[in-house]
Amino acid sequence: MGSFSLMHWVIVLLVVMLLFGGGRISGLMGDVAKGIKSFKKGMADDDDGVTPAKPASRLEGQRVPEQDATTTTEEKTKV
Repeated sequence: MGSFSLMHWVIVLLVVMLLFGGGRISGLMGDVAKGIKSFKKGMADDDDGVTPAKPASRLEGQRVPEQDATTTTEEKTKV
């Protein structure tokens, strides 16, 4: 009782085709395809514009080891 036979599905498809027509259904499917393509393009554009966040180079009140390294090399070159 709960399952439909192949003949039931054929009748349902015929009724749908009569109500909406073949051109309208293909137009709907074309619109869906355009929407999917636009979504994928938008997602790809978002990924291209994202730059990784630069970590903080200095904490308040602390020296950065990179600055210490450049200072010592500069001091060595002066000597």
